[in-house]
Parts: sequence; structure tokens; C-alpha cells
Amino acid sequence: MRQITKGTNNHLLTNAAVWSHDSEWIYFDTRSDTDGSAFDCSTVARVHVHDGRVETVYHAHHGAHVGVVTASPTDDRVVFIHGPEVRPEDPAEDWPYNAYHRRGVIAIPNHPDQTCNLDARDLSPPYTPGALRGGTHVHVFSGDGCWVSFTYEDHVLASSTSPGAELNQRGVGISVPVRNVSVPQTHPRNHDGSHFSVLVTRTWDRPEPGSDQINRAYSDAWVGVDGYRNSNGEHQKRAIAFLGDCLSEHGHPITELFVVDIPCDVTVAGDGPLSGTETTRPAPPADTHQRRLTHTADRKYPGISGVRHWPRSSPDGERIAFLIKDTHGVSQLWLVSPLGGEPRQLTTSRTPIQSAFTFRNDGQKIACVINHCVCEVDTETGMIDGLTPQSPPELSPLSLACVYSPDGTQIAFLRRIPTPAGPRNHLFTCRSKLRQ
Repeated sequence: MRQITKGTNNHLLTNAAVWSHDSEWIYFDTRSDTDGSAFDCSTVARVHVHDGRVETVYHAHHGAHVGVVTASPTDDRVVFIHGPEVRPEDPAEDWPYNAYHRRGVIAIPNHPDQTCNLDARDLSPPYTPGALRGGTHVHVFSGDGCWVSFTYEDHVLASSTSPGAELNQRGVGISVPVRNVSVPQTHPRNHDGSHFSVLVTRTWDRPEPGSDQINRAYSDAWVGVDGYRNSNGEHQKRAIAFLGDCLSEHGHPITELFVVDIPCDVTVAGDGPLSGTETTRPAPPADTHQRRLTHTADRKYPGISGVRHWPRSSPDGERIAFLIKDTHGVSQLWLVSPLGGEPRQLTTSRTPIQSAFTFRNDGQKIACVINHCVCEVDTETGMIDGLTPQSPPELSPLSLACVYSPDGTQIAFLRRIPTPAGPRNHLFTCRSKLRQ
């Protein structure tokens, strides 16, 4: 176990994709609290894992804040949340930071001239196809580095007073580099974007109990580095696994695992406008198919549960990992095919999985925190190998991230340790056991 960052600043890692594509750098932000709930950071930075030098990648101006940075798997681009600036003509009190007042920004270290908005925003009807009307969050590149996924909330619907308007609900979207999207400057918070952005999940205001209808889609993850094989044996290149909140037959809220298959051309509208209307949410593109993968309502402990986590796909796209509780109430890792079917319990740990997790690049291991140490779980046998010394709870690796490097040799994580200014999160790494 090596400590990578030092000093009195706090450091935060995103739950995945924090390493540069060459496994040399780790990207982080400096939000001030333990779990990053306070969005008060003005700097995205990176640290070199071998010599510890730190470089600023992006510094926000005009009172804006940034954070939740992830890296491309193929080149030096990074993408992160950018909160609103304070503008004299449109003060921050009228546009505070929240889930529908943020955007994605792409930057390249040492190339500030290439920084750009990822997703365009158009808040005045008629809305522009390829632009959004709200805010994006937790942006992650696809395995080929071309597309970007995110979660989304809608300013137009959140602010609507129109009778019969649909609710603002969290959904999952994507940004695709088919063309730049320019919007009219009819609202002071409109802006252009480098990618064509759409929502790919569908939600319902009032889901029918016992159905596959959901009122929230979140915690998304790309399926496979290059997709997966569907039930017909055909290659489905783009798909996203996500968590969806639905209702059991008895009307009880329950969280289940879903997947959405995405067409190669997302610019064609389906059964509603891609950009939405004044009273309806943006609609997914034509040939977008959303499916439920798990049905846990009849279990002793129903629903996807445990520590906050994001489902993760194996690199080949054949397995999706997630957490549900076993019959003893202990949160375990489970695997399911993107085709559906009966999930397989992977771990049988006496103590719960304590962190978000990621697959190693060969798909043979999953890294996570168990019993206050970083562990690797064999994805065939479920055998657990501890990689770091067991820590007292106050020094335990944090639940936020346990992220393999692209070459599979190292795992990045966070620990909260004493500093002269008080306890602070710092970045650590350890070696993958079978790669030593």
C-alpha cells in the first residue's frame, strides 16, 4: 500500500475511470468533505503515481465549481462536472448549483485551448435536438473513448407550473460526437456543446405496481468495452446497465437492475421529441430498448442494496456485477448476464461489501473493500484475497472508489488520515495480487 498524495487538501476519487489511459496518472478533485457532498471545489488535478508530482488540469473561474472527474480510456481527455458561474447579469442566486444546473466539460492536460462544453443546453422552446434542458452528472467515456454517459435532471420540468407537466426525474443520457450542437442565445444559461446529447432511459410519473416501469434511472455503467452479444448472437455495440426504482406488486418501492440497448444512430427521434417539450421529458431515440434484469421482490431482503455503488460490467460484456443482501442480510456481490436470467451469488463473505467496485482488465477479478481492507474477488470462484492490512474503521479505505488501473496492475482508493489541518482524504494504491 502506497500513499500517493500528501498535504492538507482533501482529495476525492470518482467511482471508476480515474486513471489515465497509460496507467501513469490518477485524476481527482478537492471537494472539502469526506464523501464529496459539498460541491465547493474549483480545481481538477492529477497526480503521477511514480513520483507524486501534482498538476492542475483545470481551474474554474467566476465562482464556478468543478468535480467528479473521469478519464478517457484511449487518450488524454478528461470529463467532469462544471457548476454555474456567477454572472453580473444573471446572479448565482437565480441559478444555484443543483442537479439540473450543471454540465459536462472536456479538458486535456496542458492544452487549455481545447477545453469545451460536452453537452449543449437550450432552455427556450422550441428546444434544439441534441441539446439538453438541464444538468448532467458523473460523466464516463465508453470503452472506445467515443461516447460519454451521464445521469440527467431537467430544469424545464423542475421549474414548470404547467398543469399536467411531467415530473423532473433522474434519467441516464449519452453524448455522441456526431456533430457540434449550437443553440440560440435566447436564455442567459444556454450554451453550445461539442457532442449530440440525448436521454436513453424512460421513466414514468406513476409506475404501475409489479411492472417494469420506473420513476428514476441512475448509477449507470457501460456494458463491455465493446458491448455484448445479444440473444440472437448479434453484436450489440452500445448498452448501459443502470439502477431503476420501481414498485413491487404491493406498491412498495424497490430498486432493480436494468439495461438499455442503444442504436448506433441516436439522432433519429422515437415516439417523442429528442429534446422534449415544455411539459414532457426528452424521449429516447428510435430503436432504444430498455429491459429489466433482476426481480428481487420475493427475496427475504428485496432490492439492489448495500453501500452506494454502481453496477459494473466485465470487459467482455458477459457479466454485470451488483450488490444485494443474502439470506443473512449481508450485502454480497452478484453477477447476471445482460441477457437476463437467474443472477449468481459470487461472494459469501461474513461481512458486507463496503465500497464501490471495478473489474480488472482481464475480467478475472473485482476490486472492493471488505472488512476494512482492499480485496480482490475471483469472478469465477468468489475467493477473496486481502491486499492491504486490515485497518481500524476510522482508517479504513473509503467506500467511494476502488479502481483498477487500465493495465490491471494497481488499484486506487482513498483513506482518511490525520494531517496538521485535521483528517483529510488521501489517495493510495496497492498492487493487484496476481500481477506482482
